[in-house]
Amino acid sequence: MTKPIIYEHPLNERIRVMLRLEHLFSQASHFLVGTSPWDSRAFLDTLNEILDIFGRGDLKTELLKEIERATANLAQIQSQLQQFGGAHQVDDTRLQTILRTLERLGQNIHNFAGQFGQELREDEFIAMIRQRMSIPGGTCDFDLPAYHFWLAQPVAQRRADQNRWYQTLNPIRQSVELLLKLMRNSADPEPLEAVGGIYQQALRSNLPYQLLRVMVAPDLPWYVEVSGNRHRFTIRFRLPGADRSNTPETQVPFQLSCCSL
Repeated sequence: MTKPIIYEHPLNERIRVMLRLEHLFSQASHFLVGTSPWDSRAFLDTLNEILDIFGRGDLKTELLKEIERATANLAQIQSQLQQFGGAHQVDDTRLQTILRTLERLGQNIHNFAGQFGQELREDEFIAMIRQRMSIPGGTCDFDLPAYHFWLAQPVAQRRADQNRWYQTLNPIRQSVELLLKLMRNSADPEPLEAVGGIYQQALRSNLPYQLLRVMVAPDLPWYVEVSGNRHRFTIRFRLPGADRSNTPETQVPFQLSCCSL
């Protein structure tokens, strides 16, 4: 089966921040293994974007709440399955491993001293670059000769520095990646059709839905726009470059997962 294009839509601010962090962590990991000075530049640009997100709100508290909620929900599922004889339907060993991992990650987050990224903000080299990033082209060679010198160092030396900086973010990165993975796996995709390129649905109020996932075949000529909140949402299929009011006149097949962990 051809791999679908997946469009995701967060239903609250906490998940919105986690998706942005996941995107930036993936981007940083990609540039981390690069060998050119441009890869190192892109890595540091991404690292500073991550630090910008860390500076907004109390991310530590939000992550701990999400870990505690996921742990409680999974523990409840395990208890119900054991009580009603449905434990054979799940891999109990895997469930125990996930619960232990959540406990470990929660402890790592709890033990994280100060604000996330504080160690990197206090690094003179990174702080120097951050100060110039608000200026278009502000990190070019003549503006930051120390940065220019570092970029001219051997790949091994640059990569060692990058790994050292990136590893300080591991507790946050690992927590975000696991929580989003669990959330995505919490619902099976349902085959649906958008009549005239539009699909609307109200969400059940007794379930804390957090994430929508829309899966479409890659050969369809339309892209997906999702709008909505935890109460209701709308999916619209649009033609690239066309008038925004231009939607397909046919029924468009897609798959939908409404995720709630």
